[in-house]
Amino acid sequence: MGEKRKTQRLVADESQTSFKNPNAEVSMATEVNLNFSEDHAARDRRFARLYAEPPNFNELALLDPDFDEVWNKHNANFFDNPKCVIQLTKTLLKLDFDLQIELPDDRLCPPIPVPMINQAGKLLGWILALEQVASIRCSAAQKDHDIDERSLEYARKNVVLNHLQHRINVIQRKPEDSVIPLDDLGITTIDFTMNNPPFYKSEEDMANSAAQKSRPPLSACTGAKVEMVTDGGEVGFVDRILQESLVLRERVQWYTAMFGFLTSLVDFVKKLRDNDIDNYAVTELVQGSKTRRWAIAWSFGAMRPAQDVARGINTAVPKGILPDSTEAEIIIMPLPENIGNFAESFSDAVAKLELISWDWDRVRLEGIGRAVDKVWGRAWRRRRKREMEVENKPEKQVSQEEKCAFAFELFIRVEKEQVLIKCRWVEGHDATAFESFQGFLRSIRRSLLDLKT
Repeated sequence: MGEKRKTQRLVADESQTSFKNPNAEVSMATEVNLNFSEDHAARDRRFARLYAEPPNFNELALLDPDFDEVWNKHNANFFDNPKCVIQLTKTLLKLDFDLQIELPDDRLCPPIPVPMINQAGKLLGWILALEQVASIRCSAAQKDHDIDERSLEYARKNVVLNHLQHRINVIQRKPEDSVIPLDDLGITTIDFTMNNPPFYKSEEDMANSAAQKSRPPLSACTGAKVEMVTDGGEVGFVDRILQESLVLRERVQWYTAMFGFLTSLVDFVKKLRDNDIDNYAVTELVQGSKTRRWAIAWSFGAMRPAQDVARGINTAVPKGILPDSTEAEIIIMPLPENIGNFAESFSDAVAKLELISWDWDRVRLEGIGRAVDKVWGRAWRRRRKREMEVENKPEKQVSQEEKCAFAFELFIRVEKEQVLIKCRWVEGHDATAFESFQGFLRSIRRSLLDLKT
């Protein structure tokens, strides 16, 4: 494959490597060799740092003769030339990912280093974090489909170039075909879907959007109409996926999509709520200082994502866009004299509930519980009492076979002078159950303090 790109730099002036001045001198560096046998965590960390700084174009020219050719000819107006943008993408994928690709000159080719790979990596990492909620792994096989014959031609060529036929299957579809063709492909279930829909409703819509921008694009656009325009725009396209998901439901663990406009995300979240879909997640993908994209995922399953995954938007957004909270800091209190006794007493109070299961780790001070209902509430106790009176039977125990309606994780964190008790909503569709359970946990603390008094 040849020499790998140097990714750790010692640069006296950081501005030398910015895109505003791509003529920077080749800097001293330590070569990092890509090793695909390393563990996943180390590999992910490497890729996360890979484009922390813009690539040095002179360095790329030394490592790749094809890049050297276009760089020497067009370094003054590099990003205005579609051929240069395409070659930059090909060079970075070859040097940093061991991928050989061919790209058509009349289809979309977003420039990688600003920082598109970081954005794509964050999106995939976000989806994998959703997958981990359900304790499943991504399938080794991947099904990709498109409606554009030219795009399909190059996709198939690139799969063969990289010997990935055993993992990637490229499928041609028609515009009127289903977007998630599980039945057509003879597939029962899949882990997730992923797509980047065309942004615009029409060519006029695309022209109006370009006219409203305060500055021209940073690089040449090589996109074809089929990639940029679709009926109903991006919301219309993702709505097709939503309608199919209402039929497929849990045959797909997570349905995901990306939006180019925040207004599209707002409109689509309303569609989810209108269809009583409560388990969803949103995140933003920041590209440079100006450009943002937004991703959404929804599931018909009951497993809830972690808070930072479900509510991954840090900027101001309209009210009601973010999903229900899944984590809460319940109690902050002074450090008890005997933290071990306090933790055991707290765990015992939870264990007294009619739970399907309660597993408490005395060393880590963490526990996981599963319940059939709001078993801590008065309404539950009254209903259970009536059932026992009608059946004239001793108190019925909750069995492991009963369906879980609410699951939670409980954490006791010990600091120098205080104790924090946190709770995470793990499973279920009823947000009021999580809110009610927080109140129950606070009542335990009050009871323990009363006993001490």
